[in-house]
Amino acid sequence: MKKMMKKLALAVACVTTVAMLAACGGKEDEAKNNEQANVIKFGTNAEFPPFEFVAANGVIDQYDGIDMAIAKQIGDELGKTAQIENMEFDSLLLALQNGQVDAVIAGMTVDPERAEEVNFSVSYYNAKQVMIVKEDSDIAQASDMADKKIVVIQGYTGESCVKKMGYAYEAFKKGSEAIMELINGKCDVVVIDSATAKKYVGDNEGLKIVADDAAFGDEEYAIAVNKKDTELLEQINEILTKMIDDGTIQALSEKYAD
Repeated sequence: MKKMMKKLALAVACVTTVAMLAACGGKEDEAKNNEQANVIKFGTNAEFPPFEFVAANGVIDQYDGIDMAIAKQIGDELGKTAQIENMEFDSLLLALQNGQVDAVIAGMTVDPERAEEVNFSVSYYNAKQVMIVKEDSDIAQASDMADKKIVVIQGYTGESCVKKMGYAYEAFKKGSEAIMELINGKCDVVVIDSATAKKYVGDNEGLKIVADDAAFGDEEYAIAVNKKDTELLEQINEILTKMIDDGTIQALSEKYAD
């Protein structure tokens, strides 16, 4: 009888312990879910000044730039904490589709191919592709690149443009690496977005920008959102429209372009 009572007591103790652990686990899961609900996670590639770059004191942790300031305001307007997932540009849309991030803000140009995979917000910035060359370069228009060594940034619009022109090129993962290739005389030209080109030329002596509006068309930057997340897209559109209308984005562009 005593043995039976001991076994019964042990069984009750085990059941109680399991119940307590389950309750604790449930509370932890609930806390985690609440924490995630209060966060909006943006994917970016922090190699694209003045839109996103790493700084000592960024607007979101160590991340700073026009896009980062926009992301922070979106988070604030939604009552959420904006967090940044920094990754290679080519990985951003896949991360969005897999649910690793809620949205992508990375100076991303709207194009039909990308629009098949994700939804885009209203555009918030207009840009063009330009060429960065050394000051003594004889490149005056896009056609002059035909026999030159061209460098682009992997996944950026500049790569698509050069590819369509039929020119051979080398792709780097970081804009800073591409610029160093030019500075060190290992290439003749870097094709990149106009605002970023202005920043790189301003930071490095001996370089200049060559524009060719006939060869490079206008582009629009927008925030990418998963096609299933229509509610978030509507919210972002509302906030972006407000930031455009009240001059906030123009002020950010002027602030970070200097």
